[in-house]
Amino acid sequence: MYTINFSQEALLPRERLVSQGAEKLSNQELLAILLRTGTKKENVLKLAQSILGTLDNIADLRQLSLSELQKIRGIGKVKSIEIKAMLELARRINQAEYIKQERILSSERLARMMMAELSEKKQEHLVAIYLDTQNRIIRKQTIFIGSVRRSVAEPREILHYACKYMATSLIVVHNHPSGTSHPSPNDLHFTEKIKRSCDDLGIVFLDHIIVGKKEYYSFREETDLL
Repeated sequence: MYTINFSQEALLPRERLVSQGAEKLSNQELLAILLRTGTKKENVLKLAQSILGTLDNIADLRQLSLSELQKIRGIGKVKSIEIKAMLELARRINQAEYIKQERILSSERLARMMMAELSEKKQEHLVAIYLDTQNRIIRKQTIFIGSVRRSVAEPREILHYACKYMATSLIVVHNHPSGTSHPSPNDLHFTEKIKRSCDDLGIVFLDHIIVGKKEYYSFREETDLL
């Protein structure tokens, strides 16, 4: 069984977390709990402070690679892996919370968000965004990642999740790895198919957005299809 052993120096912040809550602890104390042990020259609290002292801002910790973390005195391979795992989990929690609370009020706002996520992808990604009656995101689901053999998702794959999540409306977003956002004839045909399928099921098809590297195309803004 995997167990976590705390040094004596880390016990105090751990006990403070239990008695007062994590929000009451300093960055130093939180990092000390995560590190668990110090070095021969520094206890874990001093080590945590030394690490934080190398950063201009605690957010910079997320930018460090595994090899860069291991260059910091007192952080070996295991601790660097644990720190990266913690940071990635925190990023995913923040992203999930943002998605849960976000209301889609404009195609442009959503397009800018998805450009940041998809514009550098080397393959075509098709993402369906499922919304409730107040246009809040229920779920953001990657339906399809393009390949040499296949480059179009079928409506049934998209609508399967719409029914599963009891969505009242949906938006489809995909990227063009070429960097341009102008729709192809296949994109137009695909949009028409999704619109017909949504109408049959009583689901509102709000938009189909194509994102490039620095631009986007919204079928709702540019056409009268939706």
